[in-house]
Amino acid sequence: MPRWESDAQGRLERAALDLFETQGFERTSVAQIARTAGLTERSFYRYFPDKREVLFAGDELETHLVARVEAADRSLPPIEALLAALGTADEVFRPREFLLRRVKVIAANPALAERDLIKLADIADALARALERRGVEPGKARFVIDVAIAVARRATSRWLAEPDAAFSELVAQAVAELCEAVEPVEPPAAR
Repeated sequence: MPRWESDAQGRLERAALDLFETQGFERTSVAQIARTAGLTERSFYRYFPDKREVLFAGDELETHLVARVEAADRSLPPIEALLAALGTADEVFRPREFLLRRVKVIAANPALAERDLIKLADIADALARALERRGVEPGKARFVIDVAIAVARRATSRWLAEPDAAFSELVAQAVAELCEAVEPVEPPAAR
């Protein structure tokens, strides 16, 4: 086996996902993942600290979103800067097929679901700091992030289910749904 093979990280990710799907996360070992990818365990640990991180490695999305928020026009309200950034997230998304498979594997394992929430919290923290650097008060920044995450979840689940939909349009659609849901309602007439 050659010492330096191309796309070792990608091969490890694909091998892990295949094994997690066929035999489950708990029953899959690092040695199996490495062997399936045609690599050694030592090679695995060059890319990932443990087998969970095969599904969570990288900070491309966080880096992308923070950069977009920081580059947004300073006159934009915080929610608009954040939603504009979210609308471009598909620029760094992994291929849809990989993400669909990943979602199923995560949903089937509580430890992975917990790790997914931790990763989301890390992204939220980074975005809150980006909003704070724009002068947004910390409590308000966290509130705006929480609302934006709800929008992003709605848009992402639709994007995964609707291959022809543009992510930015789905973000806008989720925002419209949110606005409709929180629109003031007339109190019932007194009887």
